[in-house]
Formats: sequence, structure tokens, C-alpha cells
Amino acid sequence: MSATQKVQQHPAFIQAQDKANHYVSQLDKELAKYPALIQFEQRTQIPKSYAFIGAVGLLIILHGINAFASPVSNLVGWGIPAYLSVKALESPGHNDDIQWLTYWIVFGFFNFLESFALRIVLYYLPWYFAFKTVFILWLQLPNTRGAETLYGHVVRPVFANVSRSAAAQPQPSVSADSLRERVATANHD
Repeated sequence: MSATQKVQQHPAFIQAQDKANHYVSQLDKELAKYPALIQFEQRTQIPKSYAFIGAVGLLIILHGINAFASPVSNLVGWGIPAYLSVKALESPGHNDDIQWLTYWIVFGFFNFLESFALRIVLYYLPWYFAFKTVFILWLQLPNTRGAETLYGHVVRPVFANVSRSAAAQPQPSVSADSLRERVATANHD
């Protein structure tokens, strides 16, 4: 009996293989909810669960190569949400519209803040784009409702404070008569 056969017959290996098969079948059930993945599987004859695992593995590898980390992170933040946003706009209900509109507001706010401090953050946090990708996935997933949470606790209060302070400042009254008086006063000085 070869070493490979001994390993394959070991109870721990068999148990790990059974557990992996169980998780792959669970993933396949979840991915069966998406018609695009079913069509992909029919066209390519590659099981959708294996294609998904391969795509995630590729993203992880590309994250490890520093030059690809930023584009991959931005692709994760834009690609799937853009597709699902278009799909939400075409659907008759409005609940999914709210999910993706909230996502885009939070994602845009985050990218705006990131544009100011990216070099500093990259200096102190070398795996920033990996963390950013996980954060973006947290924002996107309907189970976590991260975009709604962040919108309610951060973005909305910031915009409420900005609009309150803008409304509290007295607006100068400008009329044609007041402008004539200002011009006349300026000409005499």
C-alpha cells in the first residue's frame, strides 16, 4: 500500500473530505439562486461552486501581489454591486433599490475619505486593500446589512450636521436696492 493510499484511507482524511463535500454542496445550493451562474455552469460544464471557489482563490492570490490589490479591491466594490444595482432598478419592488442606493452612498463616502489619507494608511497598514475588500463585502452582503448600518450611524448624522449648520447661518438678504446702495457707497469711498 502506497503512502497516498494510506493517507486517503485515514479516518481524519475521510472526515475532512466529507466535510468539504458538504460545504461545497451547501455553496452549490446558495449559488443556484443566481441564474447567471446556472447559465455559466451550463455553457462551460464547470460546476458553479468550483468556479466560485476558483474566483475567490484568484482574488486572494491577486491581493497577495501588491500591484493588483487596489484594482481587485475596487473591482469587488464596483463589479457585483453595479450588476445587482441594475438588476434592482429593473425589478418591480423597491426594497432592493434602497439596499443598493444606500450601498453606493456609503461606498462613495468611504472612497472620498480614502482619497485624502490613502498614502498614510498604506504606510501604517500594509494589508489595507485586503481589509478594504472584507469591509466592502460586509457593506454589500444582505445578511450583514453593513451599508445600512454605516449609513445610519455615520453618514446620515454627518450630513444632518452639515445641513443643520448651513441652515443655521443667516443668509444675507440681497435685493436690487441693497446692491445699488453698496455700489454707491463703494464708489464714494
